[in-house]
Amino acid sequence: MAYRDFVGLIHKSTPRDYVARVTQRDKAEVADLALKWDYDYWDGSRETGYGGYKYDGRWRKVADAMVQTYGLKPGMRVLDVGSGKGFILHDFTEACPGIEVAGIDISAYGVEHTMESVKPFCQVANATKLPFPDDHFDLVISINTLHNLYNYELWAAFEEIERVSRGGKYICVEGYRNEREKVNLMYWQMTCRAFHTPQEWDFVFKQTGYTGDHEFIFFE
Repeated sequence: MAYRDFVGLIHKSTPRDYVARVTQRDKAEVADLALKWDYDYWDGSRETGYGGYKYDGRWRKVADAMVQTYGLKPGMRVLDVGSGKGFILHDFTEACPGIEVAGIDISAYGVEHTMESVKPFCQVANATKLPFPDDHFDLVISINTLHNLYNYELWAAFEEIERVSRGGKYICVEGYRNEREKVNLMYWQMTCRAFHTPQEWDFVFKQTGYTGDHEFIFFE
């Protein structure tokens, strides 16, 4: 298990007003909307989610780094657990032509609005029960998804990632290292269920038998 800095390549490029997140509109109300994983979360107001999640190519540098790190080649298979609109899967197909991609997301809206280039390979499913056979993928990734699960669901999700992977595994989750980052995370998030420090995440990895790589993003 290694610590990777993939999402860190783009995470800090987004400005965030943490205080406005909890003062401009009732936070509980917008969280309820976000947790429907529908239009409001993806393409509605910034108050309720992404504020319009459109492809801009930013994930290409992450895909490039993963292709190099994990030695991906044409014919290999990659799964994204929490694929959203399929942006990084599209970038994988450009970074490594001939690669086979698959994605699952709990959001029917996200899958419906997945990029046409990879839409046939994405489906609605839950991270706790992946609809794939054992040892099927050369790389399984999950970016900013698993912290949206309750603790009792995390066990099944990590076990499923282990089960379907025959090669590399990488997950990125939100975390906090101090009280300021904890407050910022709680202000900013709308869907997070697992609020953990890096040490607590390490405990989860060990308890679930997760053997892949990981990364944390912090709200400084």
